[in-house]
Amino acid sequence: MEPEDDRGTRALVIHPDIATSGAARDANYALEEAVSLAAALPGLELVGADVVRLAKPHPGTLFGKGKIAELGARIKADEIELILIDGPVSPVQQRNLEREWKVKLLDRTGLILEIFSDRAATREGVLQVEMAALSYQRTRLVRAWTHLERQRGGLGFVGGPGETQIEADRRAIDEQLTRLKRQLDKVVKTRALHRAARAKVPYPIVALVGYTNAGKSTIFNRLTGAEVLAKDMLFATLDPTMRALKLPSGREVILSDTVGFISSLPTELVAAFRATLEEVLAADVVVHVRDITHPETEEQKADVLGILEELGVDADRASIEVWNKIDILPAAERAPLETAADRLDGTVVSSAMSDAGLQAVVEAIEAALDQGRRKDTIVLGHDEGRKRAWLYEQGVVTGETETDAGTKVDVTWSETQAVRFSRM
Repeated sequence: MEPEDDRGTRALVIHPDIATSGAARDANYALEEAVSLAAALPGLELVGADVVRLAKPHPGTLFGKGKIAELGARIKADEIELILIDGPVSPVQQRNLEREWKVKLLDRTGLILEIFSDRAATREGVLQVEMAALSYQRTRLVRAWTHLERQRGGLGFVGGPGETQIEADRRAIDEQLTRLKRQLDKVVKTRALHRAARAKVPYPIVALVGYTNAGKSTIFNRLTGAEVLAKDMLFATLDPTMRALKLPSGREVILSDTVGFISSLPTELVAAFRATLEEVLAADVVVHVRDITHPETEEQKADVLGILEELGVDADRASIEVWNKIDILPAAERAPLETAADRLDGTVVSSAMSDAGLQAVVEAIEAALDQGRRKDTIVLGHDEGRKRAWLYEQGVVTGETETDAGTKVDVTWSETQAVRFSRM
């Protein structure tokens, strides 16, 4: 039953700045990102956001008694219904804080799971979120896993009967995980068939990666004419979208837009979304889109590279770095960045919103595909027209001569293309 008013769940965001954690990041930037995460979840009314500095976390309640009482008074005065803790909260801490404050509480992992659940569009994405959520909740028996019977998006952490529901039984969770795993295996097999079909017309794959909200989907839309959801919002894109892109030489590539990465991405989600990010593993070129205007752009870059390494992407994979959102900067700040990018191989500056630099991005993709290309001569029989057509589709033909034995074709191609041709 829909609520009678449109008022969202009143939420307060708290970023615990723990002195003993050794975190290198500025707590205020971390809080800003947490607020953006909260804004990405529909149905919330953000009432406030604070950094709470702690000498060390309390094992049972995270915060000390004084801070719990202070926050409790604020929760009551502001009629807060949901607390979002930007960091890990143990099951015991969560239970104790919810009892003390008499409100629901979500930690960073729970919030990201909620957002992923709301955004997942494909069957695979939905199943992966369900499995990640169940794994997350398996040790949190005080929580209600209402998402298993929900009627619409969301995992049920924010809404639903909550504390009045019977604790989730581990055996039931395990049974549900087994069922979901079987369903996911079927979906993954279907995707494997799709990949095999693409391999028969094996265009190179170019994967867009980057920190969430860096502008990947906007670049993707501008380059391909697609209409992928592109908003100034964290995790606007979850499921990978693929489109053909014609390069200046006339050859085509498959451009893939992927989920944005984020600092402290929950381990459950890195594992669960490995299949979603498999296009990155298969990519001939990885295009790393950065919001070059963000105060922590270097830290964001490190996070992206760290996750790529976890996923198993080779360090020597052909890659391009796109310094995006350059138009936001004043000219005095923009010029040095443009000069610096010119001096770095495989680096371009762009403004996806104004199309500035996007031609340079396309040219950089072509140059990256050309890395390590070699010249070969192939003799094709008169009945091998399909192979000849494929070579022209790839844009690798530099000349051809008719002979009695067949057509002698001169090509300049990459090792990957040579291998793909050998399998035809």
